[in-house]
Amino acid sequence: MEYYSWILAFHIISVLSWMAMLFYLPRLFVYHVENIDKKDFVDVVKIQEYKIYKYIGMPAMWTTIISGIAMIYLSPELFKTGIWLHAKLTVVILLIIYSFSLEYFRKSLENNSCTKSGKFFRAYNEVPTLLAILIVTYVIVKAVSITFTLMITLLFAFIIYMIMKPKRVKNEQ
Repeated sequence: MEYYSWILAFHIISVLSWMAMLFYLPRLFVYHVENIDKKDFVDVVKIQEYKIYKYIGMPAMWTTIISGIAMIYLSPELFKTGIWLHAKLTVVILLIIYSFSLEYFRKSLENNSCTKSGKFFRAYNEVPTLLAILIVTYVIVKAVSITFTLMITLLFAFIIYMIMKPKRVKNEQ
């Protein structure tokens, strides 16, 4: 247990770095697809997308996972404190899947085969925020509220709907 606090600090730093990539990379995708006709700009964005994913995001994700496993190894009684840890780990798995989906989109943008719009990536950018809110809440409260989870998920579903819905065209009369 002597090292637990050090590992926890490293875990939090890793999570912050990982989340930086998860929040910023989809925004780069928005710039990429909305400026596809500006080759020089897109070439720079492609480099940024690659570097933030490969040099920041993936190392941070793996150090988050490894430090999290180390904390559980050092303190297995965490599993006896309620279902919050199970819920947190479930949401972390969703975050990992989301991370790998970003690499899929990055590669499709890199080889110019992506058909997603800027609106799609704006909406997709809301996913890590929702998951982060759930994770932080479960960890701090040390409980899982189905009501809170459903309400926050519905709020984000509404936000995503508002981003994705077609804009109204005003009639010229």
